[in-house]
Amino acid sequence: MKRLHADYPGVTLAVTENGAAFPDKLVGGQVADSERLDYVREHLNACAVAIEEGVPLVAYFAWSLADNFEWAWGYTKRFGLVYVDFETGQRVVKDSGKWYGDLVRQARSNGEAK
Repeated sequence: MKRLHADYPGVTLAVTENGAAFPDKLVGGQVADSERLDYVREHLNACAVAIEEGVPLVAYFAWSLADNFEWAWGYTKRFGLVYVDFETGQRVVKDSGKWYGDLVRQARSNGEAK
């Protein structure tokens, strides 16, 4: 982000898709996806540092809200903050999704998010 800002001064930046695939499992009605939670947290921390250093970052979007069909991997990789049982359509918010939701609600209540 810092390099893009240096190469294109005056252009606002947005992270439009950021995520990672992990072998998420539904266990006892919950999905403990600590690797994804750590991944998203570390990337959001990097975004905060970039903003503090003057990068005009205006948005961040996690990829993706829900597990879905991926062209390269079909249904074998899970990227979502929400687990989808592809046979029943049941959806369960993963630990990463709960954390992300809490973060957004906190930012909104602090006036940091629009």
